[in-house]
Amino acid sequence: MSLENISCQKSFGGWHKRYRHRSDVLGCDMVFAVYLPPQAEQGGKLPVLYWLSGLTCTDENFMQKAGAMRMAAELGLIIVAPDTSPRGPDVPGDPDGAWDFGLGAGFYLNATQEPWSRHYRMHDYVVQELPALVEAHFPASDKRGISGHSMGGHGALVCALRNPGRYQSVSAFSPINNPMDCPWGQKAFSRYLGEDRSKWREWDACALIAEADEKLPLLVDQGDRDDFLATQLKPEALQQAAKLAGHPLTLRLQPGYDHSYFFIASFIDEHLQHHGRALSA
Repeated sequence: MSLENISCQKSFGGWHKRYRHRSDVLGCDMVFAVYLPPQAEQGGKLPVLYWLSGLTCTDENFMQKAGAMRMAAELGLIIVAPDTSPRGPDVPGDPDGAWDFGLGAGFYLNATQEPWSRHYRMHDYVVQELPALVEAHFPASDKRGISGHSMGGHGALVCALRNPGRYQSVSAFSPINNPMDCPWGQKAFSRYLGEDRSKWREWDACALIAEADEKLPLLVDQGDRDDFLATQLKPEALQQAAKLAGHPLTLRLQPGYDHSYFFIASFIDEHLQHHGRALSA
């Protein structure tokens, strides 16, 4: 599968690059970003951290705002940031033009309902198609970590919990922990998956953690001044589910922080170090 390089900037001795490619899984052209640390030019293969962004975002938000490249260069860690949904003239968005569904809001699941099921298969794209592409075209090993923010934090947790052995590390910032029980998740799930709530459990971290075959340690940071904390994010639900399942979870409620990239940038080094330890083991 061919890649079209659409931008390239040097950063901390490495390279930030953006690529366009045709996705067979999503049935449209997609753009993703990759940070290649300096070690990528020294031979050998490097571990990869996949970052999943939140509602309304693209591949650009994390790469430009998180301040992750300095630590990634120090650790020798490739970072890959996909878009948050399929895109293009044939891809349906929210029929009401809302920002929390459709374009920019793929929720990292595989839709089963028309017209969404034709394109909205972000789970398979993130877990299978994109890593195969990255590992074929870059000096990337099969040691993978996954992280994300908000909707992308939900995606990171679900990708790791649904695919034991696929990832060696996982973390999240302000994830939508229990989408079955919050307005964002209920809107997305009812349209992408239909009204049968038993099908929703396959994409809810709190439900998945109870049945997880792999006890991969979870690191979650959450700001206590996040406007979405009580209504949409509900970290206490993940904490309770993990406790009942005996699943290792480090949940850090960070005083004074909100939902923004100021929060992410404040703690991204610690998350990268968390992934670096696991991926270099």
